[in-house]
Amino acid sequence: MKKFNIVVAIDKNNGIGKSGHLPWHISADLKYFKQVTTFVLNKGASNAVIMGRKTWESIPKNFQPLKDRINVVLTRNNNLKLPKDVLNANGLDEALKILENKGVDNIFVIGGQQVYEQAIEHKACEKLYITRIDQTFDCDAHFPKFDDRFYLVLESPQIKSADISFKFLIYKKCSN
Repeated sequence: MKKFNIVVAIDKNNGIGKSGHLPWHISADLKYFKQVTTFVLNKGASNAVIMGRKTWESIPKNFQPLKDRINVVLTRNNNLKLPKDVLNANGLDEALKILENKGVDNIFVIGGQQVYEQAIEHKACEKLYITRIDQTFDCDAHFPKFDDRFYLVLESPQIKSADISFKFLIYKKCSN
């Protein structure tokens, strides 16, 4: 089974969203997200992003599907109308199986809370790309606790944008 990574922005309390939306707007983080999820080592290959239905619906229509990536939406609703080039799967394992034959370079899980909870426990989860925001927001969705299973491998200097301080962090799964 192909390994995958998680990409997420979290506040001090591991908050990730409020009412289906990001509670912050950090253009540098959006650029970083695009850079991480589109960069490929193998010329001609592409990456894939896996997301839950609510995350899909939170993406502004003019950005659906996310360009230069294979988009997979996890949903049990077989009647959900998706663009023809967007794949759907009933769960994470089915999505990974579908992507096995698509020649993808990297796979990224991009949310939301329920999908992150499944992904972080999955044996194929390899790295976490985390934007750690240095303040708290009013969030009703949170990223699961991960410090006991992942170790920090890279940390950017503190960055400030639109009065919000943050760092880019990369964690790798501890080997058992």
